Amino acid sequence: MDFKENINIVWLKKDLRLQDHAPLFYATQSAYPTLLLYVFEPSLMNAADADERHYRFIYQSIIQLQQALQPFQHQVYIAHAEVLDVFNLLQQHFSIKTIFSHQEIGNAISFERDKSVKKFCNHHQIIWKEFPTNGIIRGLKNRSNWNKKWISTMEQPQIHPPLQLLKSVQLSSAISTALITKPLSPTITTSNKNFQPGGFVYAQQYLQSFLHDRCRNYIKGISKPLESRKSCSRLSPYFTYGNLSIRQVYQAAQLAKQQNGDKRNINFFVSRLLWHCHFIQKFESKCSQEFYNVNTAFNSIRNIVDTEKLQAFVQAKTGIPIVDASILCLQQTGYINFRMRSMLVSFATQHLWLPWQAIAPYLAKWFLDYEPGIHYPQIQMQAGTTGINTIRMYNPVKQGQDHDANGIFVKQWLPQLAQIPNTFIHQPHTMSVMEQQLINCIIGKDYPNPIVNITESAAYARDILWKVKKSSEAKQQNKQILETLTQRKTEQESTLQFK
Repeated sequence: MDFKENINIVWLKKDLRLQDHAPLFYATQSAYPTLLLYVFEPSLMNAADADERHYRFIYQSIIQLQQALQPFQHQVYIAHAEVLDVFNLLQQHFSIKTIFSHQEIGNAISFERDKSVKKFCNHHQIIWKEFPTNGIIRGLKNRSNWNKKWISTMEQPQIHPPLQLLKSVQLSSAISTALITKPLSPTITTSNKNFQPGGFVYAQQYLQSFLHDRCRNYIKGISKPLESRKSCSRLSPYFTYGNLSIRQVYQAAQLAKQQNGDKRNINFFVSRLLWHCHFIQKFESKCSQEFYNVNTAFNSIRNIVDTEKLQAFVQAKTGIPIVDASILCLQQTGYINFRMRSMLVSFATQHLWLPWQAIAPYLAKWFLDYEPGIHYPQIQMQAGTTGINTIRMYNPVKQGQDHDANGIFVKQWLPQLAQIPNTFIHQPHTMSVMEQQLINCIIGKDYPNPIVNITESAAYARDILWKVKKSSEAKQQNKQILETLTQRKTEQESTLQFK
């Protein structure tokens, strides 16, 4: 029997950084050499919620890791195959002792994948050591004292791996080649200036520019689609792919608060960090949210997909300027602010009366920062299917008037509306025919008429949603939902008072 070298693997997933990294730290403490590995998995890459923009960001993040590891003579080995095939290949050449990784709160595909990996490890007597991510507690039965536990985790010392102690595994060229079943698409390996770049170096730059400069306008600009592009932190994709841990940012925020004295804006930002993890914890506790209504009393409504309305939404041809501009901005840059995201979901599920399941994959593909644990709970909350949240209904015309009063954002993304007076920019169909002719923009030809009547569609949706929400079936289910997915208001209030 051929001798096989004992090795460990650090399986990098959504933790593409070198600091505050428990799996990497514990690998440095082992006597066995370690293989640093990232796997581009076709099953995930080809899924309905995936887009090349996500994997370009990941690829850029890995390139930055390679550059940082070079002085230590380490590297991240890249595979392009299914994880089990990769592990089986490596097991043929090595004796894998331990796989170190962070716990992943992903979609159903990654969850099933992880269960298969667990079986593989048990079969080969491999220890799979998983570490919690950002204060999320796996297998949590209820939310009692969750906020306090999260804050305690955020205040613990960061775990920085001593890379000089890491013993590397050197793969032969034959094995390295075998890990790549086919080359990555050039659209993944080529940068795109329209999107935020991936990597922990860029993440730190965004973090520092926000905490010491841009945060001054955070609260003021957070709801505005144009101003928010600079006044918001823009850290969400770096959280999604783990270029930064939440703890790194939490502690940096506390330090910045002392240095620049802007407690109001930074405290508001820190509360959003907790909010971020709160929703991922919800999803971890009830991952069926990816497919099914949280409160099944809503299963009886909104089950038919109107394909014409769906296509109008996807193609940004709804005739509602702030909606169409937001969709185009999102498609071409991967980012819009939270209020516009909420408005899009509200408009699609309430005014267009589309099932949230019909729009969720499109938004997931478009969001550069797509995070399943936030995506599905938030979509359901905005769609009104949780049963426990107030039914929110955004009037898109009013949102445009309130947050893009002069139509600057709208005109940037819908240049055919550039000459429309500000008084009509959010309702161009209300201009007279003569006014349309004078500015050479004919509604119905150069830009669509609204595909729904905002007032009538809102009234229709409001009536049905509230009837279900008030039903005995919905109220009965809410008791169990409140127990597992939320915590008592008194605890929320007591732990959100950041000093």
